[in-house]
Amino acid sequence: MEIRQIHASERQARSVPIQAYAFGRSPAADVRERMQGNQRFYAEHTTVVAEVDGVAVADASAVPMRQNVRGVIYPMAGIAGVATLPQARRRGYASALVTELLGMMRDNGYPVSTLYPFRPSFYGRLGFVGLPQTKTAVFPLSSVAWLREASLAGSVRWGTLKEHYDAYRALIGRLLADRHGFAVLPESRMSEFSETEDHWLATAWVDDTVAGAVTYRISGFGDDLVAGDLLTASPLGRALLLGFFGTHADQVEKVSLVVPPAESPELWGTDFAAEISATTAFPASPAPMARVLSVEALAGMPVGDGHVTVEVLDDPFIAGHYELDGTAGALDARRVTTLVPDATLTVAGLSGLVYGVLDPDELPIRGFGQATGQAAGQLRTLFPRALPYLHAHF
Repeated sequence: MEIRQIHASERQARSVPIQAYAFGRSPAADVRERMQGNQRFYAEHTTVVAEVDGVAVADASAVPMRQNVRGVIYPMAGIAGVATLPQARRRGYASALVTELLGMMRDNGYPVSTLYPFRPSFYGRLGFVGLPQTKTAVFPLSSVAWLREASLAGSVRWGTLKEHYDAYRALIGRLLADRHGFAVLPESRMSEFSETEDHWLATAWVDDTVAGAVTYRISGFGDDLVAGDLLTASPLGRALLLGFFGTHADQVEKVSLVVPPAESPELWGTDFAAEISATTAFPASPAPMARVLSVEALAGMPVGDGHVTVEVLDDPFIAGHYELDGTAGALDARRVTTLVPDATLTVAGLSGLVYGVLDPDELPIRGFGQATGQAAGQLRTLFPRALPYLHAHF
């Protein structure tokens, strides 16, 4: 087996057949044609394939993205399209490809990586840790009827994604700067989104500034309004969009939309009736995962006033001893060789602390390391719990 990075011009012949079998309806005569027509949107991807006797049997890609981690925007490698043809599965090709990709992206200045797993345990062995799942809220139009009479200082505009793409992109940039965990695709992939023709886009405006956006489609007269991620920069932006949904009371029965993990739809109004759920299932609806690829590159991240020395165990990229200091309000992270570590962490353990989804007391329970007593307290101070919202789907 040989691992090789392929040029964008090779994707049609080398990558598309694998992707079509793994992620499309099978068999379907038009899957390859549709995928081939979309290749212009993937020009910025880094793609590697595993070849056996010159034939590509597995592939994986890294999407060059940006992500907010505790208030700092870092280059982030989004791992996507990991697939292996049936006759080559269970031979380690996928893990070899992902490891190769992570090393390439780390060397090119990407200190963090995220993905949506087909199986979390597979990526857990590669250092990834789980992030929170988004929620789905389903509610009748009666729950937002009161907003139709409310006097809200703003307006809602709706139309095609292409018509309102600039406003959507502006909001995405605003949320990237403000929200922990938020991530943004490269412009080539966003342009694919802008050409989507089977969804409407509603945008909320306050003082000539976009304050919210949501894509949606109507499944049929008397059926449902099915919305995507509810993206809002303020409660007013959210209220404007919910009020817009309320104008469909004589057209649809109920609304379904996706909300961030920290959102509480039951608090959106008095007598707000809704079914609120978060479902994780594999491979259809996984929660995202993330990992750190470079500890030193996280220097400058806002952290608490803590100081600890840790050993990161058994990883091809960040194994070693580190002194982590936050006494200046920002992370100072450096490799050390002479200090005895106060705590031992796996990559998943360190990543869970950095992203704010783990408490040090959870480390031994999950098999992610050991941090007791003062070391646990210092790690808890350095990396307070936080709830990341990984918006970007890839």
